[in-house]
Amino acid sequence: MPAARDALGDPRFFGRAGPFSLACIAEVLGASVPEASADTLIVGVAPVQAARPDQISFLHNRKYLAELDQTAAGAVIVTPELAARVPPGTVALAVADPHAAWARVAGLFHPLPPPAPGRHPSAVVDPTAQVDASAEIGPLAVIGAQTVIGAGCRIGAGAVIGDGVIMGAACRIGPLASLTHALLGNRVYVYPGARIGQEGFGFAVTAQGFLSVPQLGRVILEDDVEIGANSTVDRGAALDTVIGAGTRLDNLIQIGHNCRIGKGCVVVAQAGISGSTVLEDYVQIGAQAGLTGHLRIGARARIAAQAGVMSDVDAGADVAGSPSMPVREFFRNVAVLRRLARKGPVGQRDGRNDT
Repeated sequence: MPAARDALGDPRFFGRAGPFSLACIAEVLGASVPEASADTLIVGVAPVQAARPDQISFLHNRKYLAELDQTAAGAVIVTPELAARVPPGTVALAVADPHAAWARVAGLFHPLPPPAPGRHPSAVVDPTAQVDASAEIGPLAVIGAQTVIGAGCRIGAGAVIGDGVIMGAACRIGPLASLTHALLGNRVYVYPGARIGQEGFGFAVTAQGFLSVPQLGRVILEDDVEIGANSTVDRGAALDTVIGAGTRLDNLIQIGHNCRIGKGCVVVAQAGISGSTVLEDYVQIGAQAGLTGHLRIGARARIAAQAGVMSDVDAGADVAGSPSMPVREFFRNVAVLRRLARKGPVGQRDGRNDT
């Protein structure tokens, strides 16, 4: 078994590049490095408390200042105000956003593996499908008729790409995911087990029972969208379901038919958005929040975890609770309930019974 501190970037699972000089790393980050340390070679990344002298780390949370004081890292990415806190023998790389810088450095040492062009012998590819020669089609994958798979795409084992789906360049479709009635931009990542483009939950109620309404729309995933594992995105009924550029859905998300989600939105695990709801740009939705249908959530609004949203939310608003309300009002209500609970029921305060 490898030592715990060597677990980050386990070579059995992650490719590795490098080593890189500190001068090279600083150039990637737009940071400066002392000339005496410019040629120092760094072989990888590690947490601040576990890093070795040949590794680089980062710190963006003051909660871990004690670990920074004891670090043995060769270099640490920090904010300018923490640069003086970096111990002797460790090079401080000062940047405005250490977390974003860490993402760039980790990607430098562990870049995504390129697709292995070609089709596995067990894959089923319809003769009318257009599959770019640089794409990778994994074992037992199914590619339907008239489908277009762009350059550098990777289709995982057992994934099913339905008839007519169009996929831009450098998309990644995880194992056992399925896509139908969908148009994808470039660099879209659909994680394992996700379901894209199935019929939405639409039916009419008649005296004889439920009558399914044909779902005649599509799903459009714009550039750089990510759909988390086991999430579901229903196709539109009369309009397309659209997820805007750069939006990230966590695992186990439900997006109903006709939803239109703007660019740069974040939806966290187990949240559900009912049909025909509109999220404007840069909305954030916490875990297990639920949104009823036909709502409009304004740009940069934030919805707290487990909130129940039943009415429109203004741009820039923060809401919490079920039914949802402005977050300050929610916490005022919580404070009042706590005070009442401490006092006890009327007639039984201070242990007395006034009845």
